[in-house]
Amino acid sequence: MHRLSLRLRIFLFFALLALGGMGLAGLAAYLGYRRAGHAGLEAGFLLSAIVAGFGLPALAAGIWLLFDENVAKPIERLAASLRVSAAGSNGAGIDGHSARYLGDLAPAAQAVSQQLSQTMLDSAAAIATKTAALQAEKDRLIALLTEVPVAMIVANAHHQIVLYDGQAAEALAQVAPPRLNASLFDYFQPQALQQGYEAMIKTGKEVALVAQGVHGQLRFDARMKPLEAAQGYMLIIDDAHAQFSPDAMRPITYDFALIAPVAPTPLDNRPLQQLAFMVFDTETTGLLPHKDDIVQLGAVRVLNGRIIENETLDQLVNPGRPIPPASSRVHGITDAMVAGAPGPEDSIRLLHHFARDAVIVAHNAPFDMAFLRRYGAQAGLDWPQPVLDTVLLSAVLFGASETHTLDALCARLGLVIPPHLRHTALGDAYATAQALVAMLPMLQARGMDNLGAVIAQTRKHGRLLQDLNG
Repeated sequence: MHRLSLRLRIFLFFALLALGGMGLAGLAAYLGYRRAGHAGLEAGFLLSAIVAGFGLPALAAGIWLLFDENVAKPIERLAASLRVSAAGSNGAGIDGHSARYLGDLAPAAQAVSQQLSQTMLDSAAAIATKTAALQAEKDRLIALLTEVPVAMIVANAHHQIVLYDGQAAEALAQVAPPRLNASLFDYFQPQALQQGYEAMIKTGKEVALVAQGVHGQLRFDARMKPLEAAQGYMLIIDDAHAQFSPDAMRPITYDFALIAPVAPTPLDNRPLQQLAFMVFDTETTGLLPHKDDIVQLGAVRVLNGRIIENETLDQLVNPGRPIPPASSRVHGITDAMVAGAPGPEDSIRLLHHFARDAVIVAHNAPFDMAFLRRYGAQAGLDWPQPVLDTVLLSAVLFGASETHTLDALCARLGLVIPPHLRHTALGDAYATAQALVAMLPMLQARGMDNLGAVIAQTRKHGRLLQDLNG
């Protein structure tokens, strides 16, 4: 049976349907004839009609189940595996067992997948050689900046952050979590920055200014220095007033693609690769969002199709009541660990700022968003951003009949969640972000190249989860 071609196998399904229909019609006629001999012609016709009327749909349903299980679902899985390979993800590969009834299709797909993998490995080796040289240059730049006793931020002409170093991150964090592509006006009062920018543009020279925190609680002596071709500026914060940690690490967080601001477009029409995402997860005291509480928040930012490694949020939350032992056994968080942590409303305010100007993403989002909306309402905060659920994205790409747990999705995409990070808010958020990054090119390959198209497709699977973009 395994050696039959796919065309012959499909023919056999139709032949079985025809033969089964003929056999069922014969059986109905025979039973009707027998019934007519005992109860009259009318009763015989009625019995024949009942047998045929119920038997034919049952026969069709049975054969459809066979076809679905042995042909349709394997083809769907095969297509999904090829999409994973085409996107460059190190997925589980072609499942030869589930595709064993597809004739030569599975071996052919496996050959294509292996060739793609080899081509990508060759390309990756060539890229790695060039990347090593770039990394060496970056390391030298970091070493040079480490000797400079200032904090540095690079912003584009729209005052959006393009680059910041570790000391600048400390300065920004005193107001709110630092974010690439965020407006500097989220951190500093705009008047001094705008006046300094106008003076810098007019003279083409460095301008001194005083940068005041948005809430007036911080004050930094700073200098604004123009970049070439008027594409933006460097904001240099003097160390003497910033009180940075002298031994602090100074990683550079940057994305030079942001130096040229993107023309404003409605969010639904914006290409996926130009979107900012805030991927988050919660650990809680239980599974009832209307009565349980958050004990940990974890979040990761994704920008221009990549995870921003230095932009994460890992926050223990004091729920204000004992954590049930059953919940602690799942996530490992105890009352002692959260004793000195901020409460839910303060933690939600921090996450709210971290999510500003970003699409919110979570796995099984209705559960986590229920907590955010409940606490947000108490703190006077709303969540107007679109919400993407990686459960629904998985259903769009791999079919609703597949398993869509976070573990299953990561396994399908060839991602590994370290065991010690599973069921931690940041660990699960990071795994969800990795899955999102892997699925973005796959969505684009399916013709869903903007947010509106993706949301429209996820709504087709709304029976799996609540639609949060209604």
